[in-house]
Amino acid sequence: MNPLKLAVVGLGLIGKKHAAIIQKNQQMELCGIVENNKLQIKNANIKSKFFDNIQELLNSEKPDGAIIATPTPLHLSHAKIFIEKKIPILIEKPISNSSIETSNLLKLAKKNSTKILVGHHRRHNNIIKSAKKALEIGSIGKIRSVFSICWFYKPDKYFNTAPWRKKIGAGPISINLVHDIDLLRYFCGEVKNVQATTSPSSRGYENEDIASIILNFDTGVIANMSVSDSIVSPWSWEMNSKENSEFPYTKQNCYIIGGSKGSLSIPDLKIWSNENTPNWENPFKTEILKFEHNDPLVDQIKHFCDVINKKVEPLVSGEEGLKSIQVVEAIDKSSKLKKNISI
Repeated sequence: MNPLKLAVVGLGLIGKKHAAIIQKNQQMELCGIVENNKLQIKNANIKSKFFDNIQELLNSEKPDGAIIATPTPLHLSHAKIFIEKKIPILIEKPISNSSIETSNLLKLAKKNSTKILVGHHRRHNNIIKSAKKALEIGSIGKIRSVFSICWFYKPDKYFNTAPWRKKIGAGPISINLVHDIDLLRYFCGEVKNVQATTSPSSRGYENEDIASIILNFDTGVIANMSVSDSIVSPWSWEMNSKENSEFPYTKQNCYIIGGSKGSLSIPDLKIWSNENTPNWENPFKTEILKFEHNDPLVDQIKHFCDVINKKVEPLVSGEEGLKSIQVVEAIDKSSKLKKNISI
């Protein structure tokens, strides 16, 4: 079978990783990269055909699939071009700027019978797969509550090299917390209502830099989430999962899931339960779930190829991306109106 031809649109932090992964896999071919920033191209050190825009790419190449890794405000316009050509896409999270944009994109995809895969790559991590399996078989009983923490300090250069990150809609809620929202939905079901409070950027940017959120799920689970990109801390998925070598590994946890028979911490995958029956007077016993480390970005692109070849349905579909966007919008609305918002 000939290698699948994949194109990458956008050569920022994540786009470079996607391009490098494709080039290392003999079952894939990097048929072109769309990027009009010459400095980005130079710094990427990737050999490929480069195009200034998507139309130039399509005039020259016939990709089997495309990965969209451009800034969020550009996702909709870029995705529409490929979908209208019936080319499946892997689109980075968040899928778009709004639920309205996303709904319109999904209608177009349905009309053209074209698949959308959203880049919530953590679901492809074996840590998450192991946790999901344990929750499904009832290892901690019925899930009652979840605590999620996502604290880190982004350096000034992160914002200065891409000024769009200073704008409304590019704060840690939509850029970072949306990953946690996706996972909590994956573990707990759909969000019923939201209560949130935020603080404006301490650096004077348009977006928030701290948020605290309560999520009520239709399963009865209540989750507490905290996010900030202006706190020095060892508690975040990036620092705790060993998923990305660019971040220091702190051997801490960022998710705690409480159940009627025990609790599970992630990513160390330790289950705490009482000996004999649940009782706060009984001694505790612990179990550590087994898993093998993997590169979820690699496995996500392999999955994307299977989606293109119609072997599987997307693990994180466009519809899944829409539901997470709806939660993000409810958080924003709740923080502004200072009230509980139903979804």
